[in-house]
Amino acid sequence: MAAPAQSLPTPRTMYRALARRDAAYEGVFFTGVKTTGIFCRPTCRAKKPKPGNVEFFPTISEALHGGYRPCRLCRPLDGPKPVPPLVERLRRAVEESADGRVTDKDLVAMGVEPSTARRRFLAYHGMTFHAYQRARRMGLALRDVQAGKAVIDVQLARGYESTSGFREAFTRIFGAPPRGAKAGHCLLARRIETPLGTMLALADGQGLRLLEFADRRGLERELAVLRRRLKCAIVPGSHATLDRTAGELAEYFAGKRMEFTVPLAPVGSEFQRRVWAELGRIPPGRTRSYAEMAKRLGIPKGPRAIGRANGANILGIVVPCHRVINADGSLSGYGGGIWRKQRLLEHERKCTQP
Repeated sequence: MAAPAQSLPTPRTMYRALARRDAAYEGVFFTGVKTTGIFCRPTCRAKKPKPGNVEFFPTISEALHGGYRPCRLCRPLDGPKPVPPLVERLRRAVEESADGRVTDKDLVAMGVEPSTARRRFLAYHGMTFHAYQRARRMGLALRDVQAGKAVIDVQLARGYESTSGFREAFTRIFGAPPRGAKAGHCLLARRIETPLGTMLALADGQGLRLLEFADRRGLERELAVLRRRLKCAIVPGSHATLDRTAGELAEYFAGKRMEFTVPLAPVGSEFQRRVWAELGRIPPGRTRSYAEMAKRLGIPKGPRAIGRANGANILGIVVPCHRVINADGSLSGYGGGIWRKQRLLEHERKCTQP
């Protein structure tokens, strides 16, 4: 079973395990290779990809939704038992199909009973054959949309004969139907690779709305809240604020900057925005306790309220909630994982030492 997203090792650790083909990491993560479009086990015998050409996934499902197909060499879909011939045949049929779709009619033409295909695939992979196809096709469709292709072209190329069916799938992922997403107010989304993992950034004309680690628990709920409050769709796209965010993050992790100048547009209550503004006043390389934060804001009996507002911050790193610690100096309460909070604090202390 794959490790939960929040417990993934650091990208550096996972890449080192990949380079060593370390069997101890089997089931912990899967590697997507951007140049080939495949995803592999940590022990794959294929030529080692460059660090910049990989991304890591905690589960097979996420790798499929990321637009990757399983490697034929290390066969990441295979469990400890031999792959049933029928399952192997079904997977091969999906890859050989022009649009990544194998219908019940196709199955019958292959001499396979559709109910048998569903049952056998589910027994081996834990998902039905059609669920596997949907994940694979939507991952490819999302890549097409991100590449700037027209939605109708993507719909047809990926085998969605029904406009309503494609609209439903699109809406489920992006929060609005394709036409509405293009015509109305949108939050533009971009994935940004960092030494601590992939981050998701959202921005509009007002500024940066969200910057979170992509494996943060509760990220899907945060996106839903933003869509509801701003009455907008979230779609992949380019924006000057996203470019600036990526550039400043790169400088931050390179130790060339500790302060961010990217325009911010936080979404929250008046109290939450007060707390977030105070977070921005904590100097890099320094920390404050929840009690100290409460005292500075004039609510000495409100450390818990500070903690809740801190946890509601969705502008990670640029609004430095990682600089707030317990009164005894211990670390707690970081959505990106305590290990990331520790790494960020260590990085900032190192970079601010005289």
